[in-house]
Formats: sequence, C-alpha cells, structure tokens
Amino acid sequence: MIDILRRRFGLLGRNISYSFSKGYFTEKFSDEVFAGNSYENFDISEINYFTELVKNNPDLRGLNVTIPYKEQVIPFLDKLSKKAALIGAVNTIKFTKNGKLKGYNTDYYGFKKSLEPLLEPHHKKALILGTGGASKGVAFALDELGIPYTFVSREAKENIIDYNLINATTFDNFKIIINCTPVGTSPNIEACPDLPYEFFTEKHIAYDLIYNPAETQFLKNAKERGAVIKNGYDMLIFQAEKAWKIWNK
Repeated sequence: MIDILRRRFGLLGRNISYSFSKGYFTEKFSDEVFAGNSYENFDISEINYFTELVKNNPDLRGLNVTIPYKEQVIPFLDKLSKKAALIGAVNTIKFTKNGKLKGYNTDYYGFKKSLEPLLEPHHKKALILGTGGASKGVAFALDELGIPYTFVSREAKENIIDYNLINATTFDNFKIIINCTPVGTSPNIEACPDLPYEFFTEKHIAYDLIYNPAETQFLKNAKERGAVIKNGYDMLIFQAEKAWKIWNK
C-alpha cells in the first residue's frame, strides 16, 4: 500500500453523533483497497474553533461539513470552487498539497442526481422548505434542471413566502415539495413542516433531505395522498462519492 493513501478525513458539524458520513466512510475504508485511511467526527460548539482544529490536525486531507457550518465555514477557507461560490454554501473541504483549504459543494450534485429519475413533464415548479445552507445547494440543482422554485420560511421576506400562504392553489402550481429543514429528524420523528398535506396528490413529489428516519412524518403524510416520496439517503451517497473524488484529484 502506497503512503499517499494513509490519510485522515472527517466531518465538521455540531451534535453529529448520528452522522451518516462517519459510518459510510468507515465502512468504505474497511476495504483493504482503502487501508490506511480513517474518518472521524469533529464536533465543535462554534465555528471559531475551526482554526484550532485545523492547526491541531496537520495530517487531515479532507472534511465534509454539515449543519450548522455550511455557510459559516466559508470565511475560514482560502478559496472556493466556482460552484460553491455561486451557491454560497460548502459541504466539502479539500486540504491542498500547498496547505490551502478549498471549499466545494457536492450537495447540489447529490440532490440533482437523486431527483432526476423521478421527474415527469408535469413537475414544472418546486417549493423549497427552509433557507439554510442545504437549501442553497438544492436551489442550484433546480436551476441547472431548469425548474423554477420558491423558498418557504417561517417569516416572509423578499422572494420568500411563509407557511401561512400555502394553500390548494400553491399545490396546484408547485408539484415538487422539498424539505430542507431539520424538522422531523430523529429523535423528533413525529414533527413535520406545517403544510396542508391534504392537497398532496399522485402528481406531486415529496422530497425530504432527512434520512433518519427513512420515512419522516412529512413523507408519510404525502405518501398517504399518493405522492411520490424520496428521502435524502441517495443524495448523501452521491455527494459523499463526489467528495471522495475531489479529495483524490
């Protein structure tokens, strides 16, 4: 085994003991082809600890980034990929050979690749629930797919509607509903975004970025009305493999 493969990777976030990434990469690295690679969680209470983390771990070669640091980490990086700069959120960091930190976004790629097989001609517009870092990658993917979208948040702002405005007409116009909020994540599995679920139909796609539980209350409610449902597991697989390619290029 050549030394270049003996490297450390990890996940940056807060309260991430549940994380998909650690389990996924630990299993990946159990294959003798990847012997010498390791993956661990870096759970920090605030982003200002990031500088110390990097300083104390000089053998790190790459990081994934999750909630709540996808946007907050950007000022600590030396450069961004073109797409990460356009999106305004980073979920992958590469430690370059000259010691620089470069941010990428693979969320948009994972979401796009997992949504595309579900699309039908009547899926013309999307509602994005939430306005955090994850929603930015989703919006970028929808732009690439040529699907107009509207953001939904608890408070209406410019180009953002609040949940109180969602009604039957909204569901007639928007056949893709994407939950980019953490509402419904384990252990709070009975929670769900505040929507009039009775207006879901078999013409709708309900997509939840959450993967634990596999079927959130949001997805269950939409499924009961005949909607096509999709959780975030495949998106995570696609974005993780894209990150692995970035770390190795």
